[in-house]
Amino acid sequence: MATIINATGIKKYFGKDKAVDSIDMRVRAGTILGLIGPNGAGKTTLLRSLLGLCDCEGEIDVLGFDPRYQRSKMLDQVCSIADTAVLPGWMTVKQLLDYVDGVHPRFNRARALRFLEDTEVGLKSRIWKLSKGMVVQLHLAIVMSVDARLLVLDEPTLGLDIMYRKHFFEQLLNDYYDEQRTIIISTHQVDEVENILTDVMFIRSGKTLLNERMDTLAERYLELHVVGPGIEQAQALKPIGQRSILGGKAFIFEDTPREALVQLGEPRVPTVSDIFVAKMGTGVEQ
Repeated sequence: MATIINATGIKKYFGKDKAVDSIDMRVRAGTILGLIGPNGAGKTTLLRSLLGLCDCEGEIDVLGFDPRYQRSKMLDQVCSIADTAVLPGWMTVKQLLDYVDGVHPRFNRARALRFLEDTEVGLKSRIWKLSKGMVVQLHLAIVMSVDARLLVLDEPTLGLDIMYRKHFFEQLLNDYYDEQRTIIISTHQVDEVENILTDVMFIRSGKTLLNERMDTLAERYLELHVVGPGIEQAQALKPIGQRSILGGKAFIFEDTPREALVQLGEPRVPTVSDIFVAKMGTGVEQ
């Protein structure tokens, strides 16, 4: 399987602050990667580095190009939407579609119109008159209608209500994704994306905390529900996180032999959200 992104030692400083601190990435074709981290973790800076939108240190190869020096060639096959993206407010929606259709050879106008059919975005509407949610819907419709090998979405559903967020991710999976396309979704809303991901990467303070295939998480991580005297024994096995449940504790373990755990309580497969909280260090009670 082809490698879409191969990056080593990405670093980005703002003064003395390390926004991205020696991150390595290897992303294969057909991957849906969830880039998960709290606000300020360095997600946007990392994506901007991969897209050639900011200077950074390290070796970066995206689709065979170094985005810092070959950005225009790379962007022929890449589409992205930033968390701060804006659209020209003086245009109507139809004029914007006309413009994109004229300048981007990979834009599929019919697909964009299909995406907009399920929204209240009218073709004659001026963009500045649209609500924040409608602008996001319009931007997503355009981005998802470009036949790109790599789609980068930075907090793509900010400003959308819960119903449209769910609908968007269903469209992304059913109407856009195929084994030839690769998608990176940056978000701090883990629950919304974990069911569509093939890979997941946690970052905090510019550093990688986890970089795994989704199908290997169940091999490395286990959630154990313990009630009664087994709680102290489970705590002695050094879980990476824990929370209270009815009558006991739920523990998250990493790379702990399963046979040492199952006799203490009920083993379960943890959600990505639970692993995320544990790895962030906020799920451990003192």
